This record gives sequence, structure tokens and C-alpha cells, in this order.
Amino acid sequence: MFVLLSIFMTLPVILLAGSETPNAMAFAESAAISCGLGILGMATTYRKPRELKPRFMFVLTVSSWFIIALFSSLPFYLSDLGISAADAFFEGTSGITTTGATVLSGLDDMDRDLLIWRSILQWIGGIGIIGMFVAVLPFLRVGGMRLFATESSEWTDKALPRMKTLSRGLLVVYLAFSIIAVVTYYFSGMTLFDAFNHGLTSIATGGFSTSDLSMGKFNDLILMEATLFMIVGSLPFFLFVREMHGQHGVLFRDQQVRLFLAILFFVPLLLTLYRWMVSPVPFDPIHNYAATLFNVTSVVTTTGYASEDYSAWGPLAFVLFFFLMFVGGCSGSTAGGMKIFRFQLSLIILREQLMRLLHPRAVLTRNYNGRAVSDEIISSMIAYTFIFLLCLLLITIALAAMQLDFVTALSGALTSLTNVGPGLGDIIGPAGNFGPLPDAAKWVLSVGMLMGRLEILSVVIVLSPAFWRS
Repeated sequence: MFVLLSIFMTLPVILLAGSETPNAMAFAESAAISCGLGILGMATTYRKPRELKPRFMFVLTVSSWFIIALFSSLPFYLSDLGISAADAFFEGTSGITTTGATVLSGLDDMDRDLLIWRSILQWIGGIGIIGMFVAVLPFLRVGGMRLFATESSEWTDKALPRMKTLSRGLLVVYLAFSIIAVVTYYFSGMTLFDAFNHGLTSIATGGFSTSDLSMGKFNDLILMEATLFMIVGSLPFFLFVREMHGQHGVLFRDQQVRLFLAILFFVPLLLTLYRWMVSPVPFDPIHNYAATLFNVTSVVTTTGYASEDYSAWGPLAFVLFFFLMFVGGCSGSTAGGMKIFRFQLSLIILREQLMRLLHPRAVLTRNYNGRAVSDEIISSMIAYTFIFLLCLLLITIALAAMQLDFVTALSGALTSLTNVGPGLGDIIGPAGNFGPLPDAAKWVLSVGMLMGRLEILSVVIVLSPAFWRS
């Protein structure tokens, strides 16, 4: 992974060949450090293949994301930005976890090599997240993919060929959508530079932009295209692979996909009607619906783009956007959040409990997407929800202890754990950034982003004393 990361570090300089690359030395030094440590690690730890036990995979998964985030921050730290280690690590972590929160301002005039590196980070983070959710976490019995792709959830001789086929298919689909996004943006009026950057970060549901205005710099047509690409990035990529292999219709038969699309239909419609009712000035329904749909989609998909300051749309919008931060996309996508399926399973449990109160002796079955839902999956979901809320509480308290106001502390903690990007309020809202926060808060939020990306439980397991004793 270090060697691969070092190769990606050379891309900003290569892509800008013939143009000014003021941070070429920073990228060269970062690539040399990463590549050198990678080669040293391979040379000193080479041994015959060994069985990958869950204990090894937990350590590998958690440590690799933390260390890759650290090395991804090197170009920022060594560049001419002159930012602190906390700022550099925050930016690198936000990129690799596809969160989209930033400490940087003046993006319109920033060195292009750094802007490209931010976008590349989110792109490789997106494909890394898909691979982790489809291949690694089911093996570790973490996450929700066991509900959707059980035929590729065990690392056995029988499943490995299927997993390799699935991995190739995921990469092909991810590349294809990325190229389509770049080309579409370019022919809709973006410069090639802007199209390339936003194409990468849209499919990765990352949200890094090349302007302080984010997507507010562009017209309604581009906003609608970005909305479509964010939705694509938040759908289960393994279902795209199945569609590609002839299983037509599986995407829209999936329960989480249907609920996800329903949310993105009804919530923007409700908010547009609300904005129309409270607007003190003449209201353009088409433009405002486009803006509302775009910003709601950006938050639900945890992309983090913004076309305007939606926290100023009124109390209802403020509250709705806060709760939309919890939702997230579908399992097996690049999106963060709690994921749609967990809310659906909660409704199934609620219905089951109500039926048991009415019919104590009834024999009830739990089915989701045509499959039985085991008690183990329900227990895992309940454990995840509890640890998520506990982490939200602890991070909020830690930020409040650093003299941050309630809205900033709570929305900052939530946006880091759900990998949304911007928070709410005057400081870290869609019109601001995380730069004014103290360095200690940036370290805490960086850890929160990584925990949220790793489904929290995998980090908690590695940090628990019992993991190392047993």
C-alpha cells in the first residue's frame, strides 16, 4: 500500500507536466518516503503466505487506514502552504476517508498540484472503501454487507475466485463512472481541470472542490449532473457488477436502494415547499428545487458539496439537515453515515416488538431483501448504534471542553463520524471551514473521521484490552 500510495503521489506532477508545479519537491519527497518505507517493509518482513486470521485482519485494516491517512498528509505538510501538522493530518484524513471537511481556504488561487492531490486522495479512498466493505468487513463480521453479498463474504478456496471476479468488476464500474463524470462535466461547461477534480470527488462522494464556493460556482445543469453522480456513488457498487453480468433489475429491487431514492425524492420536495412558504422575496421554484435537491443529496450521500449556505434556509431546514447527516447512503457504496439498511432493520425490529405485544405466541420471521435476518446481525446493528451514539457524545463533550459552542461541537462530532464534510453553524457550516478550530479539535475530529469510516466497531475491538489478551 505504501508503494501504491507513492505512485499516486507522482500523479499531480505528471498530470500537470508542462504547467507550473510549485510543490513538485514536496510530492517527490513524500513519494520517496512512502516508497522507501514500503520497500523496506516488504524486504524485512517477507515470508511464505500465511492464513489471514481475523485478528491479523483487524489490526491490518485499522492500522493501514490510520497510517495511510498519516502519509497522505505529507504533501500538504511539506508544501508551501505552511500549515501545521494537525492541519495537514486533518486534510489528508478528510481526503482518504472521503469526508470532504477542509481546513484550507483560498482554493480558487491555490496551487493546482495540491488541489489535484486532494481529489486523487478522495478517489482512491472511495475505491478503498468499496473494497473494504465488500471483501474485508464481511470476513471480520463487521458492517452490513453480510446481508447483501454473502456469496463473497468468506475467504475460502471456493469464494476466492468469485471475490476476484467481483473485485475486477468493482474497479471497472468505478473507473467507468469516474470517466463518465469527468467527460459530462467538461461538456457542460467546466474547465478540464475542474471537470477532472469534481469528477473524481463526485463518484467518491468526497466533496472536495476547487473553489471556496464549492459547487455554487457552477450553473443549475451542472448541479443536477452532480446530484446524479452523487446518487450513483451512494448506491451499492456490487449491484452494478451484478447488472453488468446479466442480472438485470437487481439494483432497483433492492430495499435499501428504494428507500434511499424515496428519501431523495420527498425531502427536497418538502424543503422546497417550505422555502417557498417562508421566502420574503420572489421565489424561483425551478432554481430553488435544483439547489435544494443538490444540497439534500450532498448531505444524505455524505458528499459535502454545497451550492449555498443551507443552514440559513430557516429553522426547519436547519433541523432537517442535522438529522439527514445521520442517514448516509447504501451499504457497499462510497458513502458514509449510518447507512439506510440499519434504519430499515430498526423498523423491522419495531414491527416485531409491536406484533409480540399483540400476539405473544405468534411465530414471527425477519426478512430483508428476501433473506432471513439472523439474531447475530440484529445484535451487531444494536451494538453499532450504541457505540456510534456513545462516540458522538464523547467527541461532542471533548470539543465543548475546547470552548466550542454547542452547534459547532455537536455538528462537528456528527459530521466526522458520518463522514459528511461540512457541519452546521457559522464556523464549520457550508459557508465556513474547519481552519479556525484549535489543533486539538482537529486531531479529535481526524480520529472521528477514521472511526466513522471503519464502522467504529473495528477500531473499538482493536483498542480493547481483551483483543490483546486473548
